[in-house]
Amino acid sequence: MVNTLTPETTGRAAHTPAATEPAVGGRSRNRRRQATVAYLFLAPTLLFFAVFLILPLGFALLLSTSRWAGFDLGDIDPVGLDNFTGLFAAGSTFLTPILTNTLLFALGTVTLALAGSLLVATCIDKLRFQGLWRTLYFLPIVTTVVAVGNVWKYMYEPGGLVNGVLNALGLGSVAFLQDPDTALPSVVVVQAWASVGSAILILTAGLKSVPESYYEAAALDGAGTVTVWWKITLPLLRPSLLFVCVTQFLTGLQSFALIIVMTKGGPGDATNVAALETYRQAFSYGDWGTASAAAFVLFVVVLAVTLVQLWIFRRKGEDA
Repeated sequence: MVNTLTPETTGRAAHTPAATEPAVGGRSRNRRRQATVAYLFLAPTLLFFAVFLILPLGFALLLSTSRWAGFDLGDIDPVGLDNFTGLFAAGSTFLTPILTNTLLFALGTVTLALAGSLLVATCIDKLRFQGLWRTLYFLPIVTTVVAVGNVWKYMYEPGGLVNGVLNALGLGSVAFLQDPDTALPSVVVVQAWASVGSAILILTAGLKSVPESYYEAAALDGAGTVTVWWKITLPLLRPSLLFVCVTQFLTGLQSFALIIVMTKGGPGDATNVAALETYRQAFSYGDWGTASAAAFVLFVVVLAVTLVQLWIFRRKGEDA
């Protein structure tokens, strides 16, 4: 067989990879330069993240395995897992009723807020002047927790508005915040009422994203209002419902400001929750180790509840 490659051709073929090496190296240097510039721009944010999140998180982890009364860092005394075992030891009130109250408070708030916001958002979607109605329902969000808590506290008093309505209906007065059996549900109602506004905004936006063609097709098929809502509106609202559930649960599990204003955790521990107990252990009792341990336990609970919610909604989405 005759070799048809000329010396010039073979020479060019031999030198082609070598010719591309500088180009590849140039691109690599350019990418490194771009990455360096990007990290320089991100440096202030990363520094803020490290100073106000990573360092406090590491210090809290250190305190959770130590005994410290505050102020003097030289007084930090390592105790291992004693703080965690103390939270769940016999006679401790952290598991029951504090952690139980936390879950009930969050669950009650989410249930009432989700049901109420879904009902109101569906009604608003059928009314005129929707912007006005959304603004009215959003007002509690921009009102301070102290104002909301004090207003409802006076409404719950024996001579307040709520008992006045009950008396007008021929019913007896109820010690809403003084009775251990009614104190926690009473605060749950206020928390749900205060958080309905944000959920309504999200759900009304979700309702607006549902294509009208689906409703038109359902009307042609003769589907009723309940069927349309159950088979079309509710399934297509799943992303909005997931967001509302997760955010409301996170808020409920970490809330304690409203409880401080209305009941201060009483009567007894009837309305005491994990976040409030953490605050008390640190700032009232000076036990920063127990407070840090309680904060990490609350973090685990929040993480577990969030993952369960995501798993449930994802499973329902796959089944649909």
